[in-house]
Amino acid sequence: MRRRLQRWHAWLSRHAPRLRDILFVGFSLLTIVAQAASTGADAGWDTKSWFVLGAGVVASVALFWRRRFPVTVTLVSIAAMLAAAIFVPMGLALLTLAIRRRDLILAIVGFAAYVAYVVNTASGDGEVWVAVFTAPFLLGTWIAVGAYVGARRDLMVSLRDRAERAEAERELRGEQARLGERARIAQEMHDVLAHKVSLIALHAGGLEVNPAVGPEKVEDSARLIRETARQAMEDLREVLGVLRSDLSVDGADLTPVPRASDLDRLVQASRSAGVSVTGEFMLPDDVPTSVGRTVYRVVQESLTNVHKHARGASTEVVVHGSRGDGVRVRVTNVRPVAAGSLLPGAGAGLVGLRERVQLVGGRLSTGPTQDGGWQVDAWLPWPDGRDDVESGVDPGADSGVDEGER
Repeated sequence: MRRRLQRWHAWLSRHAPRLRDILFVGFSLLTIVAQAASTGADAGWDTKSWFVLGAGVVASVALFWRRRFPVTVTLVSIAAMLAAAIFVPMGLALLTLAIRRRDLILAIVGFAAYVAYVVNTASGDGEVWVAVFTAPFLLGTWIAVGAYVGARRDLMVSLRDRAERAEAERELRGEQARLGERARIAQEMHDVLAHKVSLIALHAGGLEVNPAVGPEKVEDSARLIRETARQAMEDLREVLGVLRSDLSVDGADLTPVPRASDLDRLVQASRSAGVSVTGEFMLPDDVPTSVGRTVYRVVQESLTNVHKHARGASTEVVVHGSRGDGVRVRVTNVRPVAAGSLLPGAGAGLVGLRERVQLVGGRLSTGPTQDGGWQVDAWLPWPDGRDDVESGVDPGADSGVDEGER
């Protein structure tokens, strides 16, 4: 029973417009027949009755196409009003026209219907002035009802479109959020693992190029490889744990805030892997969270690139920062002696660094130096706390380093 009612409701919804057209035509025909019968002589139907019936049938049947040709159907009904004083088809046509459009065309056609009503009344036995003052109320009722229905339909369509657009925008924002989360996770994984894996590759490469080293050297290298791998797994477990707990909105909770001592450990790890690295760090512990994390990532990614592409080159890491002047990070290595890369590069490290630096309002320049080495130079703002205006002077503007990607 319920399924049958649903099918019946679906059928009515599908054929409702045509059913209304038939209803309008049937109601108009009934009024025409009654009007034609009332205009005949006492003896029966005369010529005038048949003329009224014929004109009324034409005007009533035309209502079947009222939704497709509202102006034409209204003009036909106005002609029937002039010819045979038929009012109901003209009222229904004006109703449809007001539903379809509420503009100058409706005003012109409505005025034409008003004139037809007054002229027809003046040519008959009615009082002209009565028609002049009553016609606006009669015709205005049809037009007002049609305008209300049309405005309500337009409003419902507008609200439906707005809801659909809002739903589409919500889905788009959700998709963008998912893509952003994937990119954030990929960047964080790259930063966490690339440095540790490069250190492991350096230790293993040292054993490969020096197969005749003593047992003590092999033991030390194996110990360093094991400790580096363990640290990489701990870092990976920490990142995944934070991602599972969903504590981070913009990636700020993925790693702790690094300090100057953490930068020194980065240099020590590279030095233990056989890279000649010197460090000079003047970074206070009260550095802002976002700035401190970005400084750590700049140094880490720069050393990772040294491990990959210039493992035999001397490298200098300089970090100076103070409140109000900003933080300057400069990692410079000389021309490498060995050619080729120890590990393949994905090409996303420096791109991710530039995005990180720009997010905190800083500037990053990378490129070769005059002696054939490579330099990564970054400046990050650190407001002095007395105002929110960042310094407009870029301490790295005179570094002479060309932009480039490694």
